[in-house]
Amino acid sequence: EDEQIVAEIMRRRFFPALITHKAWEGFHFAGHEIRITEATDCYGAFVWPSALVLCYFLETNSKQYNLVDKNVIEIGAGTGLVSIVASLLGALVTATDLPELLGNLQYNVLQNTKLKCKHQPRVKELSWGTDLEKNFPRSSCHFDYIMAADVVYHHPFLDELLLTFDHLCKNDTIILWAMKFRLDKENQFVGRFQTLFDLEVISNFPSLNITLFKAMRKGRMKF
Repeated sequence: EDEQIVAEIMRRRFFPALITHKAWEGFHFAGHEIRITEATDCYGAFVWPSALVLCYFLETNSKQYNLVDKNVIEIGAGTGLVSIVASLLGALVTATDLPELLGNLQYNVLQNTKLKCKHQPRVKELSWGTDLEKNFPRSSCHFDYIMAADVVYHHPFLDELLLTFDHLCKNDTIILWAMKFRLDKENQFVGRFQTLFDLEVISNFPSLNITLFKAMRKGRMKF
């Protein structure tokens, strides 16, 4: 079953028939052809399989996780594929990443959502752990969903990443997080994450070594 679903996910990706001066990949999600411009010199400007897994989940579970008119933020948006798919599914999306990635992110978001979405997505700088209250004040920023794909890998900002999750997440916020398991240090992040959030595995893809998690804040009021 895992291999069948993974094959279906990977069939959503296509490549240009002709090589051009601009590197791009194509994807089919939410009833649209999405063209993503990439850069090979930066981790954040490349579409990783975790993003495809999350996009496939959003599309195939759109009734249970109805994004229409929901306020969504993607952290570590990279090329913007997840943000684009969430926008096409009706969400009001804020796509965030580091300053050096915003140009390519903005280009992809605009090219694939203009005149196609109920809400035009926004692109905003977010350096994990930095100026969170200034740029995303708790009093006025409320997100129904936080989305993240492959944000845990070999980088020195895991503390800042956890702080960012904590700052952006309200009691009723749902985190959808696709993670590829690589090294023990990064994998230990899951344990630290669970000190703040209730974590549930909603999909698992052993052949890709990717797990899709749903999380909500611990200690929230349950109705």
